[in-house]
Amino acid sequence: METVRVLALGRLKEPFYLQAAAEYAKRLSGLCRFSLTELPEYRLPDDPSPAQIADGLRREAQTIRDKVPKGAWFCVLTPEGKKLTSEGFAKAIDAARIGGKSQLCFLIGSSYGIAPEIKAMADLRLSFSDMTFPHHLARVMLLEQIYRAENILAGTRYHK
Repeated sequence: METVRVLALGRLKEPFYLQAAAEYAKRLSGLCRFSLTELPEYRLPDDPSPAQIADGLRREAQTIRDKVPKGAWFCVLTPEGKKLTSEGFAKAIDAARIGGKSQLCFLIGSSYGIAPEIKAMADLRLSFSDMTFPHHLARVMLLEQIYRAENILAGTRYHK
């Protein structure tokens, strides 16, 4: 059974996001060893300068680097990432497994994004859409898509 870890900067607060994330985490726990780790988002002023944003992303990068398991297949969610169908996402996960990866790690960055050096570490840079979504909704969407991919790979009827 593979290990799936989701790293997310920031905390969920809204009950409806918490409930949805908890439901998919529960479902995933039956398919893999699942964990979700919330990491602190670096606090920036209300109207940060580009230098302040870059500094915040650098500081977050150190925390992220320490949490990505050594040897794990690593996927970051980023607007400039690759857009995949659910089947294509499942194939990417399956290719990681076939390649000998038993640990998968996914990252949802902060509201200002992800440091370039973290993006460079990724095996897959993934985008859900050209649209912008709140980070909290992106977390629920990611959990659902991981659950869907696991079901596609298991051949269940969930994806139908």
